[in-house]
Amino acid sequence: QSEVAFAFCHLLGFNLMPRLKNIGKAKLYRPDAGISDMYPNLQPILTRNINWELIRQQYDQMVKYATALRLGTAETEAIMKRFQRNNEIKHPTYLAFMELGKAIKTIFLCEYLRSEELRIEIHEGLNVIENWNSANGFIFYGKGGEISTNRYEDQEIAVLTLHLLQNCLVYVNTLMIQKVLTQSKWYDIMTQEDFRALTPLIYTHINPYGNFDLNMEERIPIDIAIN
Repeated sequence: QSEVAFAFCHLLGFNLMPRLKNIGKAKLYRPDAGISDMYPNLQPILTRNINWELIRQQYDQMVKYATALRLGTAETEAIMKRFQRNNEIKHPTYLAFMELGKAIKTIFLCEYLRSEELRIEIHEGLNVIENWNSANGFIFYGKGGEISTNRYEDQEIAVLTLHLLQNCLVYVNTLMIQKVLTQSKWYDIMTQEDFRALTPLIYTHINPYGNFDLNMEERIPIDIAIN
């Protein structure tokens, strides 16, 4: 939700659409000087003008950093460390990113407040992501859900194992939901909203604790005919 994040996302060609919890404290930046009288009802939340000249001066450098992120030749953390090296918070390119981000965030805030459809879209998308993050926390619960090693090989094994469990969870849940919906008494009472709410990202029916015996010769007792 930072101004720099808004700027990078804009230069990379997509919109950052967060759910702003402190929207009541947000400020709108003026696009230009001499327009204060045009918006008398917005005076309490209007602030200074955007420094477009700084953005124009640093635009080539901004595109350079954004391209480095897109091509994977640099990481965000490395770029931010370069900006803040030796407490150089006033790095001109960093300030230009801040200015562009303020402009893009102002546009987003106006659209967010104007459009109920946009707010619904943002909340629905974030609910899916938060549900998936919750499922990941449920699966990857050892050591607080953190990868507590600096060894690259151990980190890779941990992440690959998490991916395997994710795939298994979604696959088995999908088969279970399909089996239930093959029964007409359940399928016929489903509404359009019910179908929209269907998701394989459920885990309350799973017990992650105890001993589990893996038998590669035994199939999960789910009807093979639904495959």
